[in-house]
Amino acid sequence: MHDALTGLLEQRTPVGRDTWRSWWDQLGDGTLDTAEVLALLASLTSRLPDHQSLRHLLDSLAERRPATAATGWEGTVNVVGTGGGPKTFNISTAAAFVAAAAGVKVVKTGSRAYTSSLGSVDLLERLGVRLTSTHAQTEDTLATHGIAFAGPYVYPTQLTRIARTVAPHSMKPFGRFLNALGPFLAELPVTAQVTGVSATAPLDTLRELARSTTSRRIWLTTNDTGADELLPFATNTIHGHDSLTRIIRPGELTPGDGSFADLRPADPATAAPHFLSVLAGTAGRIATRTVCLGAAALVVAAGTRRDWPSAVAVAEEAVHSGAAHDLARRLAATPGRRTLAVTGA
Repeated sequence: MHDALTGLLEQRTPVGRDTWRSWWDQLGDGTLDTAEVLALLASLTSRLPDHQSLRHLLDSLAERRPATAATGWEGTVNVVGTGGGPKTFNISTAAAFVAAAAGVKVVKTGSRAYTSSLGSVDLLERLGVRLTSTHAQTEDTLATHGIAFAGPYVYPTQLTRIARTVAPHSMKPFGRFLNALGPFLAELPVTAQVTGVSATAPLDTLRELARSTTSRRIWLTTNDTGADELLPFATNTIHGHDSLTRIIRPGELTPGDGSFADLRPADPATAAPHFLSVLAGTAGRIATRTVCLGAAALVVAAGTRRDWPSAVAVAEEAVHSGAAHDLARRLAATPGRRTLAVTGA
């Protein structure tokens, strides 16, 4: 049994970076068998280890990434959630379109569904929006449209190796771990990242990871309903990169009425037209308020606006003017072969 798996099971001391290096080496040369890889995934999924073990895991993967010539994307924000919690339509994906239509440079990372019926990649496929496959392509898409949906190239190749090693077993049973750690696995030279954290994710551990991440400023958002989105009818908390915390209460920035019945996910067969109706502001006032609140967080995190009321206002204008809906339609009409994600969050 490899020391990485032993360390996770015993939980006596943190699993060090050298141990993780050895794990990736053996995974790469094929000396780890399927049972051992499945056991490690099961351990990580049943209970995430301490912050230090996860930090060493992330760092051991980061050092294996090929060097890129990409410069920092100043003023660009990534939006991604941990999944889990009450079921809703793809709020963060809609918020990304609205924020981009309001003038923010937005990169959205995501995956196919692990814990929901329709992940962001599943929705984008139905919309006809292609994912980017390189940093250069992402930069070009940002320059042209102000928004890009990054494909699996942003994630460590070791995740693909794991999926191949455990095949034909599915990675879906390990979605809790992949969704929780996924926001820290994507490598993008953004200025800021806004990550919704559901009640099923280990907030304290993720806050430690956010504080020890130096490549970008990370906001983690939670609320008293357990959803991984900012909601107008909930008490929302934003945990800042520097331990700064902001609480947004119902009625503070938008009217506080509404419930999850107003945000329920559409049937997969009608998900694309329903999503476009959300962007057009015709899916109901609660859906519009919710998406605009999420978009406002991206506006403030990117530094486009400093105060929340004006950030909400520009988000609402992006919806009511038709700019957000038009942006989605333009992206769907962009020629090119779609690249579908196989893992991530």
